[in-house]
Parts: sequence; structure tokens; C-alpha cells
Amino acid sequence: MELLLPLTIVIPVAGAIIIARSKTLRTSLRALHIAMFSFVAATAACVVLLATQEGTEIALFEFLPEVPLYFRVDLVSILFSLLTVAMWLGSTLFSFDYLSHGEREDRYDIFSLLALGALMGVCFSGNLVTTYIFYEMMTLATFPLVMHEQTKEAVSAGMTYLYYSLAGAFLGLVGIFFLYTYAAPATRTGGVVSYVAGGFLNYGTDSTGLQVAVFLMLVGLGSKVGMFPLHGWLPKAHPVAPAPASALLSGNITKMGILFIIRVVYYSVGPQYLWGTWMQTALLTLVLITIFLGSMLAFREKVMKKRLAYSTVSQTSYILAGIYLCCNVGTAATGAILHIVFHSVIKNLLFLCAGAVIYKTGKTRVEEWKGLGRQMPVTMTAFTIGGLALVGIPPLAGFVSKWQLATGALDTGLPYFEYLVPAMLLVSALLTAGYLMGPAADAWFVAKSEESGEEKCEVSWRMLVPLCVLAAAAILFGLFPKELTNFANYLVDTVMTFSFPVK
Repeated sequence: MELLLPLTIVIPVAGAIIIARSKTLRTSLRALHIAMFSFVAATAACVVLLATQEGTEIALFEFLPEVPLYFRVDLVSILFSLLTVAMWLGSTLFSFDYLSHGEREDRYDIFSLLALGALMGVCFSGNLVTTYIFYEMMTLATFPLVMHEQTKEAVSAGMTYLYYSLAGAFLGLVGIFFLYTYAAPATRTGGVVSYVAGGFLNYGTDSTGLQVAVFLMLVGLGSKVGMFPLHGWLPKAHPVAPAPASALLSGNITKMGILFIIRVVYYSVGPQYLWGTWMQTALLTLVLITIFLGSMLAFREKVMKKRLAYSTVSQTSYILAGIYLCCNVGTAATGAILHIVFHSVIKNLLFLCAGAVIYKTGKTRVEEWKGLGRQMPVTMTAFTIGGLALVGIPPLAGFVSKWQLATGALDTGLPYFEYLVPAMLLVSALLTAGYLMGPAADAWFVAKSEESGEEKCEVSWRMLVPLCVLAAAAILFGLFPKELTNFANYLVDTVMTFSFPVK
């Protein structure tokens, strides 16, 4: 079974090479679509099999002494890998029609597969160096997706995304140097430092330099998540990227930043290292600023995909709030885990809905959505469900995670933040209702101008299937959250919750 771990990377990368080398696949759309979906589905099958094999591990070779390329299956990797392949399947199916009338679809598919392979490497990494290597590969594989249209704006946005990502990763690399230096000897299995639940630091050493390095590392990794002040790439990248790429950037690429942060906080330094320190205060302050800033900018934005990008800036920081509370009770961390899943589902749904509207009508601005409910009833129904879920209206999915985050913050007893976090979540929810429910209401209840017509122009079934499945997931996760909540609680109990005194 351990050979399945490298296969999750090899299959999509091999698929990208085959498409690049095959003239038939690059000239026949039908053959390209079959091959592309087959490679993604084969990767998904390997991930599903690995999900039943917790504890499986493999070390391939050493880059440096005591620094191997090391993969391992644990609860966190199972969660993120399953979520990634599920969203990739939907986005891939949607992309077939969305990109079929343009050029360079084969190039999009090649980089999409390379990105999937890199994400699998991040998900199953067993140590910091392996995570970092695939994290950088992910950046290099995804920035061509942003630049796909090759317009002046797309090239500029792609380069901005690259600069922000590389700058954040550089801060992460500096932090890795420090963490390996201060690793406790007892955590070195065969001389190798791997992830350990609770962290592997030697707490007999108190270093201000280490604290600064950890803080800067987490700020740098926050660039991929969209945390202030390194959030600027998101609103530039999303409006110009193809809608399937925007969905993955928002719903899954940002989650790899969150995964790396979880590995640092809960598997490397340990939550007790942050609790009650200036680092926790500073990080939570940046998170709250990001939540408010993202919501306000989304509320004011008139371009729909850019509005959704600012929404991602805000919503992903909900997850960071649950992570950085580092609480010695599990509710906030459970809410963070749930919101990882729910935000990925909902934001993939919203971006694909926006893409469907652009594909059929060419309308990119919010004020142009008036009357779209009559023209595209299925698409706009899915968008409305996604909007309500992101606001947190019960019984949809977003309510469950936000309730856990708010009540968990109150339970921490952390001065100021125990009240500031729930208050900011409430303010953000009200702003979210404004910037998502407004366009939905216009689509259903405001008449279109006479010259725009009322004829239906719904997208094809291959584009509707992902929308319907994701909308159904947003409903079902809200109505029946027990199983996923139990999984999140189990993960938190075994990894994220520890007994330590308040400093």
C-alpha cells in the first residue's frame, strides 16, 4: 500500500507528460477530455484507497543527510487529499465546455494535472522539507493557470501571484531552518525530524529569534491563504483566470496554505508554544483585520469574480482564527476543520456559477445579473444556495462551522479575543449577506431590460452536474453534519487539543 503514496503524484504528472507529448490528445478534444478525466479519476481512486490506510508511510530518498523525501498518511492528509480530488473532478468536468471554444485547452489541462500532483505531495508530506518542496512546485504549476488567457492583465496577475507566493514561501523556508535547529532529540526517528502531534520543539530552549522566525513563517504562509498584509494577489488573479481555475485557487490552493500552517502550529511548534504569547496576539489581530477588510472590500466591489476573491480573503481567515486560538478546548478547532470543507465546497460552487454566467452571457459585473434567474434558473438556484450557505443561514453547511468557531472562541477565555472573534464573525456574516444575497435577489426579483431578452440560456449538463452536486453538498452537510463533525472532533482530540496551562 505504501506505493500508492508516490502514485498519487506520479499519475497526474505522468498524465501531464502524456498529453504534452501526444499529438492526438492535443488535437482531439474528445480524446483530451477522456484522458484528462481518467488521470484525475485514477488519482482520486488512489486517494480513496489510502484513506483506509492511516499510518502508511514511505521514505524515497534523502536530499541531504537526515532530510528525506518522506510521505505519510494521517487524518489531516486524508481530509485534505479527499477534498482536493473531489473538487478537482468537478472543476475538470466543468472546464471541458468552458474552455472548448478557446485556445490552449491542452496547456490548461497539462498544468492542472501538474498542480494536482503537487497538491497531493503537499497533502501526504511527512516532514517540513517535503511539504516545502511540493508547496513551491504547486506555485510554479498554478501560476500558468492564472495567466491562461495571456492578456496583459492576466500576465500581470500571474506574476503578482508568483511574487507573493515566492516571498511567502521564502519566509517559510527561513522558519524551517530554525525549527530543525531547535528540534528535540527525542523526536528524531533514525535521525530524521518528522511531523509529531503536539510539535517537536525542544522547550528547554527559549529563543526570541525562534519566536520571530515562527511568526514570520506563519505570516509568509498566510500569503497563499490571503491573510493581510499578503492578500493582494487574490483580487488580481481571480478576475482574469478561467472560472475552473478560480474555483480551485479559492477552494483548494488556499487550503494548502492552511494545511502548511496546521503542520507548523500543531505538528511542529505545538499550540502550547503560541498560547498566550505576543505571537498569538499578533496573528489573531491580523486575522481579524483580514476578515473585516475582505468583507468590506467584497461589499464594495462591482465585478463578481473579484467580489468572490475578496470574499475568499475574509472567509479563509475564519479558518485561521480557529487555528490560532490554539485553545485547550476543541470547539474552535473543530469549527476550523469543518469550515475547511464547507468553504471549499461553497466557494468552488460560487466561482463555477459565476463562470457559467460569463460563459453564456459574458456578464462579469454585479449590476448585470438582474433577471438572470429566468434565463439560467439552475445556475442561479445553485448560486443562491451557495450564497446562503456562505452567509451561515441554517440549515445550510456554513452555519455549522461558524457556530462552532464562535462558541469555541467564547470557551477559550482568551482576553479580548474571546469576544472579538465572535463579534467579527457576526459583522462579516452581515456583510456577506449584502454582497451575495443582493445579486441573488436581483437575479430572481428584478426585471431585465427589454433589449436583453428573457430567453433561457442554461449551460450544458457537463457544467450543470458539478453545480448541482456542490449545491446538494452544501445542503446535506448542513442537514446531516454529524459524521463530518465526529471526524473533525476525533481529529482535534488526537492532534489539536492538548492540556497546557494558560501563560
